[in-house]
Amino acid sequence: MDRQTVGSANRGRLSVGVRTEGRSEVVTVAGELDHHTAELLRAPLDDALERGRSRLVIDCSQLEFCDSTGLNVLLGARLKADAAGGGVHLVAMSPVVARVFEITGADAVFTVHDSLEDALAD
Repeated sequence: MDRQTVGSANRGRLSVGVRTEGRSEVVTVAGELDHHTAELLRAPLDDALERGRSRLVIDCSQLEFCDSTGLNVLLGARLKADAAGGGVHLVAMSPVVARVFEITGADAVFTVHDSLEDALAD
């Protein structure tokens, strides 16, 4: 199986888009974030942080699934962003993804927004 593909051929591929909006680096994730795809997110997050972009806004509106490996990528980025004086803001999590954060208690360590507009205005 292709390391970037999980589930069926039509679902499960993770795509990551990055753009700069004001003082924020907006990272849009779509698909499934798990141990097969986590590196596809880790690399652009690390790159943004290395370039001094410490305010990361993660648009989760198209994220269908997140397992513990994906959660650890986000937690690692949060620690690095906090150390650099920034933070990680999560946006528009689906109920399935939000449940993972709730069960693990990770929702308490991230700033969570209902919309991208709210996150960018914060």
